[in-house]
Amino acid sequence: MALSQPLAGAPALSRARRWALLFTVAAGLLLVTLDNSVLYTALPTLTEELSASAGQALWIINAYPLVMAGLLLGAGTLGDRLGHRRMFLIGLVVFGIASLAAAFSATPAQLIGARAFLAGGAAAMMPATLALIGLSFHEARERNIAIAIWGSVAIVGAALGPIIGGLLLQHFWWGSVFLVNVPVVLVAFIATLLLAPEGQRDTSRPWDLLSSLLALAALSGLVLAIKSLIATPPSYALGAGALLLAVVSAVAFARRQQRLPYPLLDFAIFRNPAFLAGTLSAVFTLFALAGLQLVTTQRFQLVAGFSPLQAGLLVSVAALGSLPSALLGGSILHRVGLRPLICGGLATGAAGVAVVAFGFPHGLGWVVAGMALTGVGMGAAISVASTAILNNVPAHRAGMASSVEEVSYEFGGLLAVALLGSLGAAMYGAFLPDAADMPAAAREGFSQALHVAREGGPGAWFAQAAAAYDRGYQVVLLVIMAVLAVGAAFLARVLRGRVGGRDGAGDRVK
Repeated sequence: MALSQPLAGAPALSRARRWALLFTVAAGLLLVTLDNSVLYTALPTLTEELSASAGQALWIINAYPLVMAGLLLGAGTLGDRLGHRRMFLIGLVVFGIASLAAAFSATPAQLIGARAFLAGGAAAMMPATLALIGLSFHEARERNIAIAIWGSVAIVGAALGPIIGGLLLQHFWWGSVFLVNVPVVLVAFIATLLLAPEGQRDTSRPWDLLSSLLALAALSGLVLAIKSLIATPPSYALGAGALLLAVVSAVAFARRQQRLPYPLLDFAIFRNPAFLAGTLSAVFTLFALAGLQLVTTQRFQLVAGFSPLQAGLLVSVAALGSLPSALLGGSILHRVGLRPLICGGLATGAAGVAVVAFGFPHGLGWVVAGMALTGVGMGAAISVASTAILNNVPAHRAGMASSVEEVSYEFGGLLAVALLGSLGAAMYGAFLPDAADMPAAAREGFSQALHVAREGGPGAWFAQAAAAYDRGYQVVLLVIMAVLAVGAAFLARVLRGRVGGRDGAGDRVK
């Protein structure tokens, strides 16, 4: 049975109730995606207030997507066992408590721990949001539109994060970026109790904690390896050890899934081209969006002197471009199929990033235009990625498919922060000239250079440091552009021969 049919045990909800439920789970999704990006504009302020090092600052951002991605597969399967309504409610409670802990953290270590705790709540919520949509929307076209709205909320949340962070920092202390979650959690919790169907629970299926821990170890090792090898100077010993941990954990995870009667991840589902394309599209899309937002908000605050709010408004242009194409993609998928929307969207996004990369030295208008064009492409790709994933698995794999979809998004964002954040810092060091008057602290990073300039007055060396930072920013943008272009070409090959509405129903793996 496919998700295009009513799920077993799913009651028929009235039209008003199912759309109200959609907005309820969308509120939960909005919280999860906001907390992925809300720190992009808040990071400079937060780093200064907590006296966090550059490494601690990156871990404050990375702890959230890293732990979430590691737990998502297990959370989806646990949702199949306990019920997706219950998992969503549990996730809301954990998320609310963790938000309070993060808001009142006194040290970087406490904040990193609170962010990891936040990720546990987010991991419980995320697969449940899509699964509850599958339980509530039974008609294929209506469900496609609902999933497109769901995908749009993910983009909007990622784009609103920097704006909300900037607004709150203008009027309140940095902890307010977490405290704002609490009232939304309370409203969503009450609405879920009133609106969400129970669905059918499969208590015969065990939950495998070890598989979740192996997945988390693999991702942690990969992130640490990237950071160590791209750092300035690189730490080859630590990078090699972390990479070994990632490989060993990944192999152990894969072998364990093959032996388990109820695996967290059945690798057979990736044999379906549409499912594979949807998964990779999610990775490419979030890699580009998260990377573009992170490096652009940092660049325009540090170099151009933008306030957090101004930088947040700038990167939000991508959301404005994504909304129309995301909603249009969901409504025309049954006619045009996956290939034009996914591949065309990624190619359009690559063109938009290129406009930003080559246009930012010539004026802000080029950045705005490039952001909008990137948003149009990402909206088209993300609107149908979730549909491709959910419509190409049997119903008893609903939790697994939802988890794979969420892991894809989180892995894309996690990889962007780990790779592009470290790459930007490495490029800054590589492009710095051998200026005799440049302070040693300024060579550690542009934030340190800015601090030295404020303390003692900028010299001629500061313009050279700013130019090196801009060259590094451009290199990072070109990497994002290349990833999107390669992704578009590869997925065009994967989806070759799949046309029209066949993608809506999918060729399901049993």
